[in-house]
Amino acid sequence: MNEFDPFAAEWISYAKSPQYTLIEKCLKLSQILEFPDLDITEYIQKLKTFEQGLCDHISDVKNPIYLVSMLNEYMFDILEFEGNSDDYYNPRNNFLNVVIDKRTGIPITLSIIYIELAKVIGLELSPVGFPGHFLVKYSEELVLDPFNGGSLLDIEDLQDILDATYGEGVEFEPEYLNDIEPEKILIRILRNLKGSYTESFSYEKAMHCINMILGLDPNAPEDIRDKGIIQTRLLQNDLALASLNKYIELAPEADDVDDVLEMIKNIKEKSSQ
Repeated sequence: MNEFDPFAAEWISYAKSPQYTLIEKCLKLSQILEFPDLDITEYIQKLKTFEQGLCDHISDVKNPIYLVSMLNEYMFDILEFEGNSDDYYNPRNNFLNVVIDKRTGIPITLSIIYIELAKVIGLELSPVGFPGHFLVKYSEELVLDPFNGGSLLDIEDLQDILDATYGEGVEFEPEYLNDIEPEKILIRILRNLKGSYTESFSYEKAMHCINMILGLDPNAPEDIRDKGIIQTRLLQNDLALASLNKYIELAPEADDVDDVLEMIKNIKEKSSQ
């Protein structure tokens, strides 16, 4: 079950270290998974150049609405960052270096950059792990969507996002606007990548993502289940059985328990042939 993964080992020591920022950890994730020659310092410097440009762009007014307006103008009109609606599910939208270079990304990566730029003008924004669509807030009343030009969202807008993501069965709850801590942001990016790699049959890369997630959250049931599924596809039947059994142990009430039990049965039957 705990087979050694050098990608995950390098990641875990870096991701758990308090000496690195979220930005550095996101860039490290890129370096480990796709861009071995990536120079993290170079991208930190690119962000610093953006930050200096923003500072030069604003006056001394500290009104938060004014600061949001100037931040939006700078990031989306001057730097021309935008949400990548045309190629939303491309795994590269999850890599911060690509988003910085191409000026296009998905809600989570654009929000990370948006929050970082806001800091230099004294605007303390919080990341919001809203279901299906990452957001940013200044307060409970000021919820912003960096994927859509930093637009201000009201309760109806938030319900529309839920409806678009889940159909009409999910009602807005205030806790959906709770802050999300850095480790959970990294896990959310890795889950995006896990999904993209699995769909493109890149099972080895998907497995690296799962091991990187489990390094931060060792008992995450859905990732343990997905590990078992990918192990079956890699014909690692003994390991798959251990993972799937652990999932049943951790989430005995899950909706897909019957499917997983059926999978376990099939693996055992194949192994005994």
